[in-house]
Amino acid sequence: RIELLRDNFCRYYKNEPSFYLRIPGRVNLIGEHIDYCGYSVCPMALQQDIIFAVKNIENHVFISVINQDMEKYIEYKSDTRDFNIDLETTGWASYVLCGVKGVSELLKHKGKHPVSMQIAVSGNIPPSSGLSSSSALVCGGVLLASLANKLELSKNEMASLSATSEHYIGTVGGGMDQAIIFLASKGSAKKIDFNPLKTHSVKLPDKAMFVIAHSLTTKNKAASADFNTRVIECRLASQILAKASSLAWQEYFKLADFQNAVGLTLEQSSEFVKKTLHDEPYTKEEICTLLGATEEELNKISLTPNTLHVKTFKLKQRALHVFKEALRVHQFEKGCQEGCDLSYLGQLMRDSHTSLRDLYECSHPQLDRLVNIAESAGALGARLTGAGWGGCIVALVKEDNVCHFLKTVKEQFYSTNPSVNDQNLDNLIFATQPAQGAEIFRAYGACMH
Repeated sequence: RIELLRDNFCRYYKNEPSFYLRIPGRVNLIGEHIDYCGYSVCPMALQQDIIFAVKNIENHVFISVINQDMEKYIEYKSDTRDFNIDLETTGWASYVLCGVKGVSELLKHKGKHPVSMQIAVSGNIPPSSGLSSSSALVCGGVLLASLANKLELSKNEMASLSATSEHYIGTVGGGMDQAIIFLASKGSAKKIDFNPLKTHSVKLPDKAMFVIAHSLTTKNKAASADFNTRVIECRLASQILAKASSLAWQEYFKLADFQNAVGLTLEQSSEFVKKTLHDEPYTKEEICTLLGATEEELNKISLTPNTLHVKTFKLKQRALHVFKEALRVHQFEKGCQEGCDLSYLGQLMRDSHTSLRDLYECSHPQLDRLVNIAESAGALGARLTGAGWGGCIVALVKEDNVCHFLKTVKEQFYSTNPSVNDQNLDNLIFATQPAQGAEIFRAYGACMH
């Protein structure tokens, strides 16, 4: 693939690349929708990746980005360093540009001008599938711009810069994707803690294999609005729980901050939620009354511009999912450390999917169907992974059952769909093991982690 990318780069730019990058996708094994609430997650890097070929040049064109699949993804060029990022106009390249802009702003603060760059990209991470293809592009943008401009940043700094750079496109995440992309090590998953960012290797049991399978449904714009609402529902839950505990609610934005302030365990926090919050959705008026706030104050302190229109919020269900899922992450790590039976890890994954479906309401009928087929085909556990509302599931399968599992799921889920053919099937369902994080190749074939 690198050779093909190099040929494409040379043919298009009439230049030889200075260096190459490999940026992996990621799958979250457990700990969904809790990183932005302040809780640990347990992802691993995928063998599927995006590769970049880059040359820094003296040129009137500041940045040029092409994709190996030029029929599907149009090229992008900008003559100016003050480029605009807008998905409607800059398309797929927007994600690379986010990373470049993050580094450019950092250089600007240091009184330096970013160099011009020629970039070619090729990837085999299925897009819009919850495997972080977009975050991989942003991380690639940060790493290539840092290298081209001789900006020395640690892996942690690059992960943090990549996470904040995604904000240029309006994405608010918790930092998990960027952390695993830079900090992953081959053969291990990582438990990632936030504030401060720390990682611990989680050695997976020897006979454990993970299979990624696409639901053939992708998250649409309405689902993106649902995601933004979930973030705010968690925030509002933390504020009402804080108020109920006689804390200054205005200071609480994450459920983990509330939990730490009151000194409850995760189990106790779940019980407190059951006692304090009601099942029915909360209206804005009710939330204002409970907090002793005006609607204007609530809009300013708690909501975001893209959630001002939301009329009702489900708080109990979202908070319960977060506290219970955070506990499952600890149980998953402990199980791996103690060499537990694979069925225990599988049950944690099943419980996670049930919670995401029923409490967080971010599943999809096709995801649920695929999870059921996976479990009937011999998976010890399966769950949606990524934001949800479409995308992929991850299934825990015993190594000696992988071939039978793949064959069964292909027959029962994919063979009936006319959009699936032999060419794209291997990108829709595949077995994978934990891969290395971001890598730099200074010359074709010479690798530096």
